[in-house]
Amino acid sequence: MILTKQDIQRLDKLRRSNLINSVTGIKPANLIGTLSRAGIPNLAIFSSVMHIGSNPALIGFILRPKNEVARHTWENIEQTGCYSINHVHRKFAENAHFTSAKFDNGVSEFEQCHLTEQYIDKFEAPFVNESDIKIGLQFKDAIPIELNDTTLVIGEVQHLIVPDHALDDGWQCDLASVDGMGISGLNGYYALSKVAHYPYARPGALPDFKFKPIK
Repeated sequence: MILTKQDIQRLDKLRRSNLINSVTGIKPANLIGTLSRAGIPNLAIFSSVMHIGSNPALIGFILRPKNEVARHTWENIEQTGCYSINHVHRKFAENAHFTSAKFDNGVSEFEQCHLTEQYIDKFEAPFVNESDIKIGLQFKDAIPIELNDTTLVIGEVQHLIVPDHALDDGWQCDLASVDGMGISGLNGYYALSKVAHYPYARPGALPDFKFKPIK
């Protein structure tokens, strides 16, 4: 199937959204935890979390357009300046998915979806107790993306919780060891498995590639 821009635009909203959300491949499944000034915890699933930089340690995620959905996560970040990012694992993927329901402001997704708040070292935002890999962040910047009215939110890492067994000798996270999950589209969840660990790539040290296309 070959689709032009016009073909894509002619698709109904759901099919277009499913297609474009899934065609980019597997994305990380994360829960973002925040706390309102009124003390009400909020939890929402995101598949747009990305590495921004390592020194300082910066992580970003994308907020959907302002008028498309209620943005309780962003409202809480604006109020408190901090939030948590928590990996989703197979054992509670279903619970995590349903945090995407449009709950009223003032309703805790932790309670509704049977997940547990966890507070660490007086950090104000709640972590997800069931998650093995958790990141506490301080808000640093919000960059508007005028093309579609979304926003790139950037935070600096303040706390990082990772099980010892999930770090290899080079301190890379082995996501398969904690049964990590990925998302494709709006509601497709995938298990992660590590298939290889290649050395640092240098032009003068290329291998005898196993895959070579037939000419």
